[in-house]
Amino acid sequence: MTNSRKTSRQLERHLKGVANHRRLDILFLVAEKDGLALQDIAELLHGNFKTIAEHARRLAQAGLINKRYKGRLVVHSLSPYGKIIHRFLKTF
Repeated sequence: MTNSRKTSRQLERHLKGVANHRRLDILFLVAEKDGLALQDIAELLHGNFKTIAEHARRLAQAGLINKRYKGRLVVHSLSPYGKIIHRFLKTF
């Protein structure tokens, strides 16, 4: 039987991904409105585009959101791990 438990380093990567209030805002917004472009996220959160882009990049790097090209836009959705973290944070 294979142990499917994540290593402490893998867990650290996911947790560091949400260790910022802006990234938490982005995670919750993308969970609520799947398929948002970066510009939409920045406008809805009243944030600087470059700052939001960097936080979205870090969330993607942490494996919590997916980026998908739709024409010239990049749209965002929660990854399976992002959904798990989101569910956990909603109950926290």
